Amino acid sequence: MKRREIPGLRLLFLSMVLLLLPAGVVARGVTAEEIAPGIYLRPGIQEEFAPPNHGHIANIGFIVGNQAVAVIDTGSTLNEGLWLRRLIREVTDLPIAYVILTHMHPDHSLGAAAFRQDEPEYIGHKQLSGALASRQSVYLNRMNQILGIMAKGTEMVLPTRTVDVGEVLKLDLGGRGLYLRGYPTAHTNNDLSVYDDKTGTLWLSDLLFVERIPVMDGSLRGWLKIIGELGDRGCVQVAADSAPPLKAEASEGCKTVNRIVPGHGPVVTQWKQALGDQRRYLEIIATGIRKIIKQGGTIPEAVASVGLEERDKWLLFDQFHGRNVTAVFAELEWE
Repeated sequence: MKRREIPGLRLLFLSMVLLLLPAGVVARGVTAEEIAPGIYLRPGIQEEFAPPNHGHIANIGFIVGNQAVAVIDTGSTLNEGLWLRRLIREVTDLPIAYVILTHMHPDHSLGAAAFRQDEPEYIGHKQLSGALASRQSVYLNRMNQILGIMAKGTEMVLPTRTVDVGEVLKLDLGGRGLYLRGYPTAHTNNDLSVYDDKTGTLWLSDLLFVERIPVMDGSLRGWLKIIGELGDRGCVQVAADSAPPLKAEASEGCKTVNRIVPGHGPVVTQWKQALGDQRRYLEIIATGIRKIIKQGGTIPEAVASVGLEERDKWLLFDQFHGRNVTAVFAELEWE
């Protein structure tokens, strides 16, 4: 007779295992700071995955309303998700009603199983399920190879509710509304942002990198369009694309942004400058690659020459710039 597994007991057991891990296994960087009333951020470490940082590299956190809590991204392992849940319980006993996954990348999505006991709605972009499913074995194997025991029990969770491109979904946490927007292909093909109407906080996740070099896994042209429109408009659109066109910043469909939470790096209030820095980098590599393509050049030639003047402006430049140039060359070669 097949043994019936009880999810709650399984999570309890794993939580106890985590407590028995060597001191410091999840200690570095595992704190939550209140960046605005009711909005808590667990800052990621500006590094790539490695045992010393235990996979804690992305900005993740939660928003507390009068009636419920929404989690925004869950980290790279079950371990990290359980620690985020513990931080939430240090702040509030309100139900965790929503777990929002801003996109597919493992540092943002693989801790989601830690919240199954809360029976939340898991919300993501309409393209998220397919993107996660197709990468499941690669992502899980990578976490196990890099993090070992710290990745124990990590599994993938797919969204139970989705937001389509151009759609805006409003969630009510009690006394505060969250506006979730689905974007066309940019950083990935499944990017989602979260806007809090109580504080004017836009959780843009990996649509914005601060200090750390942006990572291309979608469309450069699409990404430039999104950050250009946000920067030029100066507010965030909370009306669906089918709504009447916006005529002014004061429009009910366009809300003031007081701060942006990027996927990596510090929270920014001077967010137009941060968007401008990212836009500059992407435009530099686009211009350089188009020139090489026009001359009949190759990807290795582009990697060896394009955008190198940006090296001192970004963390992890040497780890990701060549990959960015390669991906953008493939996109622009046939435009």
